[in-house]
Amino acid sequence: MNSSEFDRRFDAGDAVIGELDLDSATRPRLQQKRVNVDFPFWMVEQLDREATRLGVTRQSIIKIWLAERLEHSTASS
Repeated sequence: MNSSEFDRRFDAGDAVIGELDLDSATRPRLQQKRVNVDFPFWMVEQLDREATRLGVTRQSIIKIWLAERLEHSTASS
């Protein structure tokens, strides 16, 4: 099935999940890459406080803030 047919069937509400090969599916530009960053102790403490306040992990708050900053920078370019 080509993409136009898939889109047409999906938009019509037909079940299309059986047409997908979920074992080989990828999410372009969403692959993970591990990086190591050293932060001053005071910064880690503040990150932890903010993460606790929001009910998320330290890693999540860092990702959220970086994504917001990068989106803002891209929008103003």
